[in-house]
Amino acid sequence: MNTKKIKGNRQNLRVNAERLWNNIMETAKIGGTARGGICRLTLTDSDRQIRDWFVKTCESIDGTVTIDEMGNIFVRRPGKDNSLPPIAMGSHLDTQPSGGKFDGILGVLSGLEVLCTLNDAGYTTKAPLEVINWTNEEGSRFNPPMFASGVFAGVFDRDFAYAREDRDGKKFGEELERIGYHGKTKCGDQKLGAYFEFHIEQGPVLEVENKTIGVVTGVQGQRWYDVTVTGRESHAGSTPMNMRKDAMVACARMVEAINKIALNHAPLAVSTVGLVEVKPNSRNVIPGSVFFSVDLRHPNDAVLDEMDKELKVMVDRVATDTGLKAKLESIWNSPSMRFDEVCVSVVRAAAEDLGYRHRDMVSGAGHDAVYIARVAPTAMIFIPCENGISHNEIEKTEPEHVAAGANILLSAVVAYDKAELGMVRR
Repeated sequence: MNTKKIKGNRQNLRVNAERLWNNIMETAKIGGTARGGICRLTLTDSDRQIRDWFVKTCESIDGTVTIDEMGNIFVRRPGKDNSLPPIAMGSHLDTQPSGGKFDGILGVLSGLEVLCTLNDAGYTTKAPLEVINWTNEEGSRFNPPMFASGVFAGVFDRDFAYAREDRDGKKFGEELERIGYHGKTKCGDQKLGAYFEFHIEQGPVLEVENKTIGVVTGVQGQRWYDVTVTGRESHAGSTPMNMRKDAMVACARMVEAINKIALNHAPLAVSTVGLVEVKPNSRNVIPGSVFFSVDLRHPNDAVLDEMDKELKVMVDRVATDTGLKAKLESIWNSPSMRFDEVCVSVVRAAAEDLGYRHRDMVSGAGHDAVYIARVAPTAMIFIPCENGISHNEIEKTEPEHVAAGANILLSAVVAYDKAELGMVRR
């Protein structure tokens, strides 16, 4: 082993930026859309195809692949002391229905690139390294989101996850079997020494401030709800306005009020109604039922509690005022999370050492790192995305930003590994 490379790893080791970018562009063809985005929903055939590509590529670099009972994929590179728990990198391969090329997969492929770079350099870490693909991060087909990493962290029960159904009534557990990624390893048995997740920011701050790296210190809290408003279907032409029980009118009032809940707690609060289903969904029938989703977020859990109370009071009030029935169901509560100070510090130090403009920040989006932080020291790395746009087919980031973030990931992982040897101050 070349000891000069070990001592000077932060200065000498760099990812192969062209190889990483080419892998991102190649995988974007799997589930690719006409507008240049990706539709790769959890446990669909396109999810199976990207998993097959990932496993085959990892095996080609002599990575040891393990799949657990939630379909999470772990790729291990041995270290000098394989009795140590691995230092992990990862994110997710699934996308939104109209997702972009970078959300999630950037962190998985950059982890893969770190392994390739270390192979090229002949560099062996003390602890083993691991790259992870977490199943169902997005939650766009099966909710709540992030429940595979949640099962890993003991937040959710495995059987609860298996029983989750998509909007067509297909169960997660059955679909996992169907695509051939129901592994035998018990979920959570893969203990981690640390976890680093690299992601696009999914917001505008880094771009506006002309910063290349976001040092993520934590993630804001978020809560998801399902609301069903029930009225009465009737003819659109022959039913007088004062005799209608229009579920869509009540829904519209609720949506406007949900927007105001966030405005009442500005500037950090956000609220979103992103899914609406109208029945019978006919042009000349007054809607008898409307189902919609609610997403509330804030960095302060106490403020989220207040927003939760306001939502419940508002739904009851609108239902009473309109004479309709409304059911509000809380389906997910993810408290705010602060990341490990040591992991955050090695990310920050890497940005300083490599000369990138950076800032500390809290993530507005949820990530698997939120749950993994409960069971392992964790941190995240952000890079800018154009106009802050994500969960969109036009999602974009620059190759030089991808390379910068991947180099921060590489440097942080190697530095954390050296910290285990007492060579970096904690």
